[in-house]
Amino acid sequence: MYSSNIFLLMPSGYEWILVILAIVLLFGGRKIPELMKGLGQGMKEFKKAKNEDVDEKPASEEKKDSIKE
Repeated sequence: MYSSNIFLLMPSGYEWILVILAIVLLFGGRKIPELMKGLGQGMKEFKKAKNEDVDEKPASEEKKDSIKE
């Protein structure tokens, strides 16, 4: 039987060092904090939008409520 193992695809040890080195070479040391700040803000906005979406009623429930009244 076929069994996939996601951990085989994850980089480990020296591979992480190579990935970080490639990022530094591509973007430069000064640009990385700006990239991380933008990534953090994007994640924050995504979580906020997700939480707002969960708090709202689905449109189908709103229609049912208006029909009952």
